[in-house]
Amino acid sequence: MSWFIRKREPKDALTVKKLKIPEGVWVKCEKCREIIYKTELENNMNVCPKCEHHHYLPAAERIQSVVDPGSFVEFDANLTPVDILNFKDSRKYTERLKTSAKKTGLKDAIISGRAYVGGMRTQIAALEFKFMGGSMGSVVGEKIVRSAERAIEEKTPLIIFACSGGARMQEGIISLMQMAKTSAAIAEMSEAGLLFISVLTNPTMGGVTASFAMLGDVIIAERDALIGFAGPRVIEQTIKKKLPEGFQRAEFMREKGMVDIVSHRKDIRPTIIRIVSLLSTP
Repeated sequence: MSWFIRKREPKDALTVKKLKIPEGVWVKCEKCREIIYKTELENNMNVCPKCEHHHYLPAAERIQSVVDPGSFVEFDANLTPVDILNFKDSRKYTERLKTSAKKTGLKDAIISGRAYVGGMRTQIAALEFKFMGGSMGSVVGEKIVRSAERAIEEKTPLIIFACSGGARMQEGIISLMQMAKTSAAIAEMSEAGLLFISVLTNPTMGGVTASFAMLGDVIIAERDALIGFAGPRVIEQTIKKKLPEGFQRAEFMREKGMVDIVSHRKDIRPTIIRIVSLLSTP
């Protein structure tokens, strides 16, 4: 028998006010894992203000970050890929194209056109990774060739931002043919004495690396960008050896002589202006 019996009085229910935070306001850095205000990240060209990790930047924003304001004129925007092989893996190629077009607002994985950079007329193109991994198919190859042809016709430099997983397997041999096609176009530019600046961003892999991306008269790479043909895991599994630290990253590629300049994103525009002013044909 208890000597003391304490009567429990019911407590008033605690009211907890929930704060509604809109989705997409905060972003977690892929590298340092810090939580960043999304607007702050966007105002910093999608570079983490804590660790300076370079996050993904859409093709349209890449172009706008380099060209003179209001000077970009897009060409060949209506070129559309054709499913000539009637290709299907887990999904039909046509379905993948529709999904990517809806996600990006583009008809394929590249934006190309003419613009002024530091007051100098140039041809410029950028690959869009969110469109099927920036893969190079018939349309990407054709638009790069047309950009090179315009550069020859107008006697201007050509700037291409590469951001790609490589060739587009859904187009088979047609995709692989773009490697030779784009390389031939860049060779014609070289014969004409015109400047080609290749800017490698994260990632630049596969058939894009094995063709036009590594043919620049000057090759610029963004910090820590992954650059190579096969991925590091595939290479390790093939050779059965541990790869060096930083293998296939921009800084490693510069040490090995494969890249001329490793640049912070904010420095790419002034770097391009300096290169064009020094090396471009008057």
